[in-house]
Amino acid sequence: MKRFFILLFAAILTCGTGFAKDQSIAYIDMAYILKNLPQYEQANEQLTMLSKRWQKEIDAAQQEARVLATNYQTEQIFLSEAMRREREEEIVRKEQEVLELKRKYFGQDGELYKKREALIKPIQDEIYNAIQELASEKHIDIVKDRSSDPSLIYMSSKLDISDQVLRKLGAK
Repeated sequence: MKRFFILLFAAILTCGTGFAKDQSIAYIDMAYILKNLPQYEQANEQLTMLSKRWQKEIDAAQQEARVLATNYQTEQIFLSEAMRREREEEIVRKEQEVLELKRKYFGQDGELYKKREALIKPIQDEIYNAIQELASEKHIDIVKDRSSDPSLIYMSSKLDISDQVLRKLGAK
């Protein structure tokens, strides 16, 4: 019986190591690849400019709301009840406008998200296709991103195909 378990264990080890040797693994550094693609840098600059423009618009609306609130506080004692309500409603409308602008531009499905999707997704698809072609040419079974793998402690530089991906994309 003991002999059976030893043979079974040896068979499992042999099969297990055989499967592991059949798979080839390579790594990429997506952050490095993106940093070295001019079209990604251009897209990022465009997104930054849009973001700054939209933030200025929001800041201006917030400033208007602050001015309205400050003016209301100083003039409140001189206003009739109807005028107070009207000014308070105006302040609330302006604050709602600010919130709506923030949601419109920077919300979960806001303009910045949509623009980022339109600019960055084609670049990501291009990278993915280059990786897929390279993996097929070099018979690589698994390609992992080392920049997003927190469990990766050490990796041999010969397994890094980031520069090859960049060459396939026409960069560098």
